Amino acid sequence: MEYVIRLDDAPADLAAIERQLLDLDPAALLDRDAASGALRCSTSALAVELMLVFAQAGHRLAPDAIERLPSVCCGGCSG
Repeated sequence: MEYVIRLDDAPADLAAIERQLLDLDPAALLDRDAASGALRCSTSALAVELMLVFAQAGHRLAPDAIERLPSVCCGGCSG
């Protein structure tokens, strides 16, 4: 699943967030969109699990800060 995570103007320790996220999902990807400042995340985790990951990294999120994006999967990779 892909998510956009809006942190407002709060500084984010991306390394700490990524460590927590990779403990949950070793294949997860996390980066910052330079244009919007939002974080982009690709993971198998659910939004509620992402909230816990961010809390463990010291960033409390409101549920509406996490937006799940529609799937772009064509199904070709997994048959």
